[in-house]
Amino acid sequence: MPSQRQHPRTPMKCRIKICHPSFGEVVAQTRDLSDGGVYVKHPDLAALPYGTIVTGQVQDLPIEAPVLQMEVMRVDADGIGLRFIER
Repeated sequence: MPSQRQHPRTPMKCRIKICHPSFGEVVAQTRDLSDGGVYVKHPDLAALPYGTIVTGQVQDLPIEAPVLQMEVMRVDADGIGLRFIER
């Protein structure tokens, strides 16, 4: 079966803060990144339903990273796949 991905994934581990009114904020770890989104590992995030909009901000950079809006596109036991939302 051919891949349906529009953007290739790049393995990338960094800390990211995910925020949503249902849980406040969680600091998690990314697993991979593409031009279209990011996979975030944290078991508490697996409770979010598909389509949920969250905000995310990469942590520990020398300058403050932008806060991005993202939509939950995939959920599994380890975490969630998020799609970047264009503003």
